[in-house]
Amino acid sequence: MSFIRWFLGRIILLLNFIFSPRPFKRAPEEQRALDLRTTNLSLYQYEACPFCVKVRRSLRRNSLNIELRDAKNVEQYRNELLEGGGKLKVPCLRIDEGEGNVSWMYESSDIIHYLEQTYLESNQQKAA
Repeated sequence: MSFIRWFLGRIILLLNFIFSPRPFKRAPEEQRALDLRTTNLSLYQYEACPFCVKVRRSLRRNSLNIELRDAKNVEQYRNELLEGGGKLKVPCLRIDEGEGNVSWMYESSDIIHYLEQTYLESNQQKAA
């Protein structure tokens, strides 16, 4: 079973590499401002998880620079996810709201929706 999981993971990574989306191009000052706004975010993920790949593709497509944390191979990140989020499930977005307030968001579709609404809609409204 572990071989099948490993093999399917390699296929997922290969297809992601071949069909990787192009990043959205912004003016350098707009990209720097967006990067500053997303410094409080971390994505706990596994490299070959299809739902994690879905979120990473969205990050790339929207040019969102969010720290990726490998919860499978780095014990520190796995422990942070388990202690902070309450369960060892990926993808999980850690949102540091400041003053010690941290929230954890699971589910790839919810993460993508949150990121697009919070960090991209305001840019689209400014452009309109």
